[in-house]
Amino acid sequence: MPSAVIIISNPGAANTVSSVSPEARRDLLRTHTEIRMEEDKAVLSIEAADTSAMRAALNSFLECVMITENIEKITKGTI
Repeated sequence: MPSAVIIISNPGAANTVSSVSPEARRDLLRTHTEIRMEEDKAVLSIEAADTSAMRAALNSFLECVMITENIEKITKGTI
């Protein structure tokens, strides 16, 4: 069973966790995902039934993280 752990260590890690949590709580047939804070870092864990499900989950969650980070940059005026 493929698995991946992504650690996000930027100042907006807590925002990422709160933004991505609703999606991570939805277990799909072939993937299980969880996101949590560990100290000041967001930790995203993904387990998948096969490599195709892992690829899809990684693409989806990495895009969510990127969008969250971009929104934070826009609201702080750093983009």
